[in-house]
Amino acid sequence: MNWLDYSIIIFYIVFFLGMGFFFKDNKDSKDYFLGGKSLGWFPLSLSTMATQLSAISFISAPAFVGLKLNGGMKWLTFEFAVPLAMIFIMIVIVPPLFRSGVVSIYEFVEKRFSTSTRLILSIVFQISRALGTGVMVYTIAIILQAVLDIDFVYTILIISVITIIYSWQGGMKAVVWGDAIQMIILFTGLIICVYFGWNLVQEHGGLANGFPPERLQVIDYNLGIGKGNEYGFWPMLIGGFFLYVSYYGCDQTQAQRLLSAKNEKTIRTLLLANGLLRFPVVLVYCTMGLIIGGLVMLAPDFLAEIASTTQKHFPEEFATNGIKVDLMVPVFIMKYLPHGLIGILMVGILSAAMSSLSSTVNSLSAVTVEDFFNRGEKKLSPKKYMAISKASVVFWGGICMASAFLFGGSKSAVIEIINAIGSVFYGPVLVTFLLAFFSKKVNHIGMNAGIIVAVLVNLIFSKTMQEIFHIDLGFEIFWIWLNFTGVILSLVIAYTVSALTKNVEVKSISNFNVSIKKSDFMIKEVYILVAFFIAIVIFSYFVPTIFG
Repeated sequence: MNWLDYSIIIFYIVFFLGMGFFFKDNKDSKDYFLGGKSLGWFPLSLSTMATQLSAISFISAPAFVGLKLNGGMKWLTFEFAVPLAMIFIMIVIVPPLFRSGVVSIYEFVEKRFSTSTRLILSIVFQISRALGTGVMVYTIAIILQAVLDIDFVYTILIISVITIIYSWQGGMKAVVWGDAIQMIILFTGLIICVYFGWNLVQEHGGLANGFPPERLQVIDYNLGIGKGNEYGFWPMLIGGFFLYVSYYGCDQTQAQRLLSAKNEKTIRTLLLANGLLRFPVVLVYCTMGLIIGGLVMLAPDFLAEIASTTQKHFPEEFATNGIKVDLMVPVFIMKYLPHGLIGILMVGILSAAMSSLSSTVNSLSAVTVEDFFNRGEKKLSPKKYMAISKASVVFWGGICMASAFLFGGSKSAVIEIINAIGSVFYGPVLVTFLLAFFSKKVNHIGMNAGIIVAVLVNLIFSKTMQEIFHIDLGFEIFWIWLNFTGVILSLVIAYTVSALTKNVEVKSISNFNVSIKKSDFMIKEVYILVAFFIAIVIFSYFVPTIFG
């Protein structure tokens, strides 16, 4: 990097610090955490995508497609369930949550079950989101460490402190508009990498036989049970459906965006946009992974540089065959792109990280304040509310930074780690909300037992957790299934325990319950998303022919 690259990065940092100052006038919780409920579908749609399609996607997904053992275009199967999940959310999840007027979605759970249920769910969210975001912070840390040759500790501080400052100042408006800008920068960076990568492949003689056939297969009918069985069609469709419904509908990070919308029509539009736009973006970065992975095979010096960077920054046990695959994209940027574009790509990486971290910190702060400080009859004064909110932003920013060190040494691509962590929790969280909306038989004791037991069982069978704590059960289940097992376990246990504790009162909030009518399925968004689901499955089936 030279003066031009650093100038671009410095301008970007100053701009975002200034944006936080611009949105600093927040008077209460609706302003600070929900943007005054004045945000339109366009910035909210970009913000929603930016939070998920983050630095993890920009760096680790192409590495999975291009270099990871047993990787490839099967990553597209992650997108199969998205359109169907968006339909379910707009019909089932949105009406009761949006109309309830809550800031923390876990407040809704308390109205139906109990304070203990609300706190359990809130703690589950805080732990899972802080750990998952720590993985994301780690991703950026290794990139900056490899590119700038700055110690790992300082690379974490560089990105985190800047994000915390503008999130602390500007609240939800700064987060959403920041995400929108960052999503545009991120997608521009993807296009740049695809363009230069393809030209470089041609300069090195081109791919005589096309991309490796084993990396082009998308659809596989394995069931995700047993060693090496991953990314099968049915596990990704079923498990992915529950993952996305829970993440986009019942995770405070995303639900906070829905609650920030002007009205329910705005929410349907942003969910439609997310359901339609995610696949093309994912297809672009998967294509980028194929191209750069192809270049690695054609250019021995490129592979050697990835290996030497790995050896320099990572102990041997943290690499696979001497390579940390997540370094593929940053090494490509530094080795092959001209100055100026290097700066823009570094900004793209910073953008991706900051969008995820800012969203998480804002949501964790909202949950902390609402669920632990602003509960009950006596509410905080506006002044005290804002003071605690801003202190919570700083606190959770520090927690997310600290959690990065816990997962920094895994051999797995970090994008797999972060999804595996979330999958432990998503099923029980989703069931809690569904039973809050529709069940008249489950009490708070049954629900609490369902959440806790399902999470503990999922933790035992989580391969990622087994690796971290050095546990070998001799049996493997692909982590996407944990979203489904979490749903089944929590449902069965919640109803069973409730039946055994019939003397405990079942609270009712009938004014928030919704009944699904036939007309709810007749909205145009449903037809569009169903058609799109069919289209992307057909397209994925022919990917080996298209790219071969």
